[in-house]
Amino acid sequence: MTAVARASERARARPKPGPAGREATPVTRTRPPLALVAAALVAASAAAIPLVYLVVRAGETGAATIIQTLTRGRVLEYAANSLTLALATTAAALVLGTAVAVVLTRIRVPFPRTWLLISALPLAVPSYLAGYGWLVSIPSLSGFLPSWLLLTAVTVPYVTLPVAAALRSATGDLEGVARSLGRGPLAAFFVATWPQVRPAAIAGSLLVALYSLSEFGLVAMLRYPTLTWGINSAYSASFDRAQAATLALLLVVLALIVVAGERGARRQLPRQAARAVRPRPVRRGMLVALLPVVAVAPVVGVAVPLFGLATRLVQAETLRDIDVPRLLSAVGATLGVAVAAAVLATLLALPIAALAARYRGRFVSAIESVGYLGHALPGIVVGLSLVFFSLAVVPVLYQGVAVLVFAYAVLFMPKAIGTMRAGLGDVPPRLVSVARTTGVSPLAAWWRVTVPLALPSVGVGSLLVAIATMKELPATLLLRPTGIDTLATELWNRTVVFEFGAAAPYAALLVLLAAVPAMILSGVSTTAKEEL
Repeated sequence: MTAVARASERARARPKPGPAGREATPVTRTRPPLALVAAALVAASAAAIPLVYLVVRAGETGAATIIQTLTRGRVLEYAANSLTLALATTAAALVLGTAVAVVLTRIRVPFPRTWLLISALPLAVPSYLAGYGWLVSIPSLSGFLPSWLLLTAVTVPYVTLPVAAALRSATGDLEGVARSLGRGPLAAFFVATWPQVRPAAIAGSLLVALYSLSEFGLVAMLRYPTLTWGINSAYSASFDRAQAATLALLLVVLALIVVAGERGARRQLPRQAARAVRPRPVRRGMLVALLPVVAVAPVVGVAVPLFGLATRLVQAETLRDIDVPRLLSAVGATLGVAVAAAVLATLLALPIAALAARYRGRFVSAIESVGYLGHALPGIVVGLSLVFFSLAVVPVLYQGVAVLVFAYAVLFMPKAIGTMRAGLGDVPPRLVSVARTTGVSPLAAWWRVTVPLALPSVGVGSLLVAIATMKELPATLLLRPTGIDTLATELWNRTVVFEFGAAAPYAALLVLLAAVPAMILSGVSTTAKEEL
């Protein structure tokens, strides 16, 4: 082995720095406990059920039927609209999100933390609620342009947050050299700094693409037919399982391509902090001109929709027509399924997170990847797949709360895995070893030492799942039991028939319920903000 190869091997073996300069807990190549592996396999198998059964259902239709379905003119239109919207939204979010991140990290603005929080606000508002807020004011909105603008507004933070974090850790030395060679500020940034933050920008942009491909509520409200709209139509109109399953599988293929690119980009994110560029002061006139760049997405995606909601909510006829028992029933259903989904997702994510935090290997990576499948499965696909699965395998559970909660757990388990893995990985293994010297079993030592120290990250993961469950719409529409409606479905049912006044109370309570844990998480960690 050459000296260069030996040095490279030592560098790979050296523990990478963790948060605040601490060394991250190293993973090990020792064999994991059998009980932990078994629990992780059960959780991964549960996460794989929707995709596996969807593939089986689509395969039963035969290759000829699949080709015939995919070559229909209407299906091609759905696919083209989905790809066009995803590409346009991703490009716009990349440009605007990067610009916002540069303003917030490279320019001295008053109250920078407040502006960062404002830039992240669209993450807490469901896209279909943003569409509702605009339709209240302009009922004639429809088509590609408003769908593109609103989707861009609510997804910009997916680019802003990781790019801002990357800019803070990007070295400014090369940019200073470029400026000394006569380059302007913009040219120096693209030559020296952009290559350092490009992986973060790509990762955020691919999340935007995934969000756009899986979007259902907003595009349906604005009557822009995409693949998600086509899947729902095929299921609702004639219960055409073959066409619905084929369209769902096509959407999954597109989403998996995006997820593969996103995970590859995340692996290239910078790991170490460097000497960053300090924010520089600018003239008051330029600052006044730049701050609207930061505010445009929160205004379009949050302020205008909430203003439309508030104006409709305070109208006399709206207050007079509120069905209080039905409203309270929707609140109870929303909170009930959110808590149940958070508990189930946490239980399923815990063994996968513990395995990935402590052990390394292809087998461990495969289990973790399966656990993240929900990240690539649009809600409408999971809902449709579990409709088929419950009818064929467990018909007694069809249209039951258990299947609905399971769908939420599969969809949002990745949010819990990510935060819990980070928390478990920060617990030094030597503490568990010290506990073992007192004569307790490995499980007891883990329970006494690791669980208390990792409990905050478990709580964050559970809150993330609960928030996402409150806002979820397409899977809920397909799987909710008869007679049970959440705030999201009540809002949807009234908006699609243009009963904006009747929808206002449900929208207002949905915002309030989701805002409380979202505000808590906004100050917890960057991870929580990114996952919102």
